[in-house]
Amino acid sequence: MSDIMRLVLVILLLAIGLAAYFLVASALFPQRVAKTKSVIQSMPARSLGIGLVNFLFFAVIAMVLLSVAENTGPVIKSILTIPGIIIIAFLAVLLSLGLTGMSNFIGERIFPDLSSWKQTLRGTVCLTLACALPFIGWFLLLPYAGFVGIGAVILGYFQRGE
Repeated sequence: MSDIMRLVLVILLLAIGLAAYFLVASALFPQRVAKTKSVIQSMPARSLGIGLVNFLFFAVIAMVLLSVAENTGPVIKSILTIPGIIIIAFLAVLLSLGLTGMSNFIGERIFPDLSSWKQTLRGTVCLTLACALPFIGWFLLLPYAGFVGIGAVILGYFQRGE
């Protein structure tokens, strides 16, 4: 029973940490997050496809670079490891901005009468708790939210400004 309580505590602390992180990301990058949210609202299927393709492409390149670097000498290892880490960091930034837009979108959709920061806070908590649901949340909802978010950031970056 203590394992279940520990897991619940970890999930709640993760929800609080993610909520704070997404609030700060929304405050630091308001135009990018707003653009991402608008792309999620208008083109979720296209965002999913673009996010999935780009994530798989860059993840495979990063894993190949890191795998090859593991079996080489120290000089070549550093030459191959640095681009792999840069690609992983790039994917993390895309995922971060995408999930921020997704939590803003969810908060706006579920709680339309609240202020913006309360929508982000509650949207993040809802998304975190929903993604913590075993199997469906882990293997369907979390990848869906992540891929749509990544695709929305990419589409938002290449769309013309309004």
